[in-house]
Amino acid sequence: MEQLAPLFSALGDPTRFAIVDRLLREGELSAGEISATAPISSPAFSRHLKLLREAGLVDQRVDRQRRLYSVRPDAVRRISAWTMSHREFWESSFDRLETALTKHIKNHGRS
Repeated sequence: MEQLAPLFSALGDPTRFAIVDRLLREGELSAGEISATAPISSPAFSRHLKLLREAGLVDQRVDRQRRLYSVRPDAVRRISAWTMSHREFWESSFDRLETALTKHIKNHGRS
């Protein structure tokens, strides 16, 4: 769980979530390509990228004058594994809720 907290904390910000989402969809992008659609200042955008790197969500590599960013596969695997480990709990919880609601409606009608 210790390894997951920084990941989820970093993803809790809408701007950082959007950056990671875009990198997942489009693959490796330069900082300029990513920031072109972000409605924030360059310094603020740089801080978001730094936090994503520090959390272990993205990697940065330098290609001449450009800094290229990509999502770290191991971070995605850790998030996926945690999510899947909780899937059975939530599915059974929803099944129990559906059963309870159906029983309530049968006994008391819709109200």
